[in-house]
Amino acid sequence: MVKRLIGKLYVQVLIGVAVGISVGVFWPDIGVDLKPLGDAFIKLIKMVFAPIIFATVVLGIAKMENMKELGRVGARALIYFEILSTFALVLGLLVVNFVKPGAGMNVDVATLDTASIASYTAAAEAGGGFMDFLMQIIPSSVTEAFAKNQILPILLFSTLFGIALAHLGPRGKPMVDVLESFSHGMFHIVGMIMRVAPLAACGAMAFTVGKYGLDSIVSLGKLVATMYLTCFLFVVIVLGFISRLSGFSLWKFLKYLKEELFTVLGTSSSESVVPQLMTKLEKIGVSKPVVGLVIPSGLTFNPDGQCIYYTMAAIFIAQATNTPLSLMDQLLVLGVLLLTSKGSAGVTGSGFITLAATLATMDKIPVAGMVLLLGVDRFMSEARAITNTIGNAVGTMAIAKWVGALNQQQMNRVLDDHPLPDQAPPQQAVTLNQTVKTPVAGA
Repeated sequence: MVKRLIGKLYVQVLIGVAVGISVGVFWPDIGVDLKPLGDAFIKLIKMVFAPIIFATVVLGIAKMENMKELGRVGARALIYFEILSTFALVLGLLVVNFVKPGAGMNVDVATLDTASIASYTAAAEAGGGFMDFLMQIIPSSVTEAFAKNQILPILLFSTLFGIALAHLGPRGKPMVDVLESFSHGMFHIVGMIMRVAPLAACGAMAFTVGKYGLDSIVSLGKLVATMYLTCFLFVVIVLGFISRLSGFSLWKFLKYLKEELFTVLGTSSSESVVPQLMTKLEKIGVSKPVVGLVIPSGLTFNPDGQCIYYTMAAIFIAQATNTPLSLMDQLLVLGVLLLTSKGSAGVTGSGFITLAATLATMDKIPVAGMVLLLGVDRFMSEARAITNTIGNAVGTMAIAKWVGALNQQQMNRVLDDHPLPDQAPPQQAVTLNQTVKTPVAGA
């Protein structure tokens, strides 16, 4: 029984996290030196990130019988992303005003080391405006987009290539077959990489605790606790409500994704589980085109955890520095973030850079106050990453249900822990042109 339990990946990741925290506490110097373990794992995942997105999106679109469905899915996904991002921003704003984690700190802005955030401010200014972000979606060359793992340019090219293959019909089938084999090979590589996830989690946690220490959590513990509380409320209330509307239990769904969530917890990166997440969503009954479009685009347009962080961090800085903000000032912060948060994943160091750009636009909250977040930002990143991952997964299920691309029989069977027969490939679960009641072959 114990051997069987330890053999599960999520248990191994939990053990890795516990060992990493212990190393960071008792041997901090060694913990700091273990940072490359976590970094190497993220790099390994990013190595196959672009090819998997490319193959999944192209195959999903190329196999579509009706191109109108593509626009229907994309339009509804954008509507959903905008609504959920707004909910996340508003919830962060409400909770930070209620708890007031920065009240009483009485920080003098003049005493802050502004040199620490100079690079973030410069990057924010260099990032340009919303139109610059839209122009960055079009790559200068396809190879550059793949080399730099630029999600939206890859998504744009993959969509166009998939449409082209769909229009070619039988002439495009040889390329579709090649991409199918290529996709299977990439996911097999992911399976090999995931075997080292516990080691990566150990290294990442050892570095975090060894570098910043547990004291850094205590000193700004109220902010960290408020962040985690807000993310919990968002998942339970907002995403729980959406899950119920979509016809599935949020608890069962999270249990189904436990391995991915524990990996995100250990690595503090939602990107680290994208390939596995796409596979599991196809297995649960979401059609391949919906998975291929919603998951990659959701990384940029639906960062629920990031949105919660933005409003909380901005108002926290104002509270800590005794900067008075009227209701209109706070609504202005909300309005600016509705735009700037959408391009966050397209900019290096997204969280801090987007926040710096927002504060600079406001010209009310001191940008120098971001120094206060440096010590605990790493600890809040776990909450952001997990919330982003859950939000993206639930969003994919909801959008699939909305467009009739979710096989509910298959979903219920998987969530009730009844495995599917081997002869029923996940990608054949349901297409956009079938109804949600279509039974799976062999189910």
